Amino acid sequence: MSTSQRTRVYIACSLDGFIAGPDDDLSWLPEPPEGCDDDFGWGAFMAGIGCFLTGRRTFDVVMGMGVDWPHTEIDTLIATHRPLADAPPRVSTVSGTIQEIVHAAKQRAAPRDVYIDGGDLIRQALDAELIDELIVTVCPNILGSGRALFAGADHRRKLELKSMRELPGGLAQLTYTLEPDT
Repeated sequence: MSTSQRTRVYIACSLDGFIAGPDDDLSWLPEPPEGCDDDFGWGAFMAGIGCFLTGRRTFDVVMGMGVDWPHTEIDTLIATHRPLADAPPRVSTVSGTIQEIVHAAKQRAAPRDVYIDGGDLIRQALDAELIDELIVTVCPNILGSGRALFAGADHRRKLELKSMRELPGGLAQLTYTLEPDT
């Protein structure tokens, strides 16, 4: 594995910190404004990704939307202890500790980066100090309840802001790295 290989998060959340509303509602996520060519950095981000690692709940929510699995160009590992029926191409399961799961994803991604998604998996990786970069796009919505991005983290984390970008539609994209615990 390359020493420059990173584990990265790219996620949207409401202003009050939710990644999904009640019952996994994602209807609050804004569409790009009409005529907007900006992909909000998604293409550049994905160009460096060699493996997508997500939790089973996130996978099930996406598949429950009635769409094809969107990450067909790279290997996807689903963190789960349950078998997947009719898994899409390039999708397989992985289980173990968060350290073992991230290690497996890094091996699969090498020499490129790992994209970690899913609230619970992100929190586990954060708690284990396995995330190198967090790209959080804050949407101008207040949901009041739902699935919180960082609720349940085992302790405080100090982050270092690397960049801040205003996006069309009133979105703000923040890129952070984690400062080491002292």
